[in-house]
Amino acid sequence: MKILLCFYIITSNYFFISNQTTFSLRLFFLSVQVRSVFQSNRRTPTPRMPEQSNDYRVVVFGAGGVGKSSLVLRFVKGTFRDTYIPTVEDTYRQVISCDKSVCTLQITDTTGSHQFPAMQRLSISKGHAFILVYSITSRQSLEELKPIYQQVLAIKGTVESIPIMLVGNKSDETAQREVETKEGEAQAGAWKCAFMETSAKTNTNVKELFQELLSLEKKRDMSLSIDGKRSGKQKRADKLKGKCSVM
Repeated sequence: MKILLCFYIITSNYFFISNQTTFSLRLFFLSVQVRSVFQSNRRTPTPRMPEQSNDYRVVVFGAGGVGKSSLVLRFVKGTFRDTYIPTVEDTYRQVISCDKSVCTLQITDTTGSHQFPAMQRLSISKGHAFILVYSITSRQSLEELKPIYQQVLAIKGTVESIPIMLVGNKSDETAQREVETKEGEAQAGAWKCAFMETSAKTNTNVKELFQELLSLEKKRDMSLSIDGKRSGKQKRADKLKGKCSVM
């Protein structure tokens, strides 16, 4: 477009040239016009936004109704809802301060349905750590985690390189328990991952769950603690690395 515009300017001025003097004057003004065309079309480059290198993505998997959303909402907002609302995919953010830097914890609450395998694979590929949730009142919900665990390994590599937590939720519903604590521990041992039982309803081990998951992070050289609650291992790490807290 700029070339055509310049050609038009040149040709339109050419036909009005009557003598050498006129030609010199028009040639001067012609160069000014051409220069202005290029300068007016020159765009100022858009500055790039700095990359969020401190973002830490946690992905929560599990069958429908095991309490994935309840755990996330209890941790992020401190609330609990009794009604079950199926989730397609939601992302929540929790800001954690680490000395003078800031880490944004991005928690992806995935669907309990198997109708979105592409979305599931994408969530795994973007995740830094994973929470696999079952309900202690449903043995089937534990069985449904097995193919998800295998898919995480297939996409991310060996379990030693990725933090994974196996979580038995609804620990308050002891009368309806189908999966014993020792069974969950045995499964976690077979998968070489950490294990914890929680209750989003009674707020049992919810903060501790995310604290433990963050302490398993092997790729960052910092120790994350939530609301000042740290394990003995983390307290020792704090002496070397400084401590962090939820803002």
